Amino acid sequence: MKESFYDILKGKFLVSNDAFKNWRFILFCTLLAIIMIGSSHSAERKVHEIARMNNEVRELRSQFVDSRSSLMRLKMESTISRRMATRGIKPSDVPPTRIIIKEKK
Repeated sequence: MKESFYDILKGKFLVSNDAFKNWRFILFCTLLAIIMIGSSHSAERKVHEIARMNNEVRELRSQFVDSRSSLMRLKMESTISRRMATRGIKPSDVPPTRIIIKEKK
């Protein structure tokens, strides 16, 4: 047991007669490690992109609410009448009348 442990530390398992099996296993483990590292980097990149997009959505939603409230203020009758007063247009004092047309048969 002690000698096999020293053989592993010295690297004799890499140059012995059946080293080809060991090298294949080591290359396989290395390939798996590279794939795992690449996968974790990809997942981390996606997490950062999702966080960035969530911030962008919050910002756009805030901008939408602000624009909608601004539009509501602009559509108010008092705002429209105040803006039209500068052009000389004022609201009518006479209420509108309904015109009814009867069709002849």
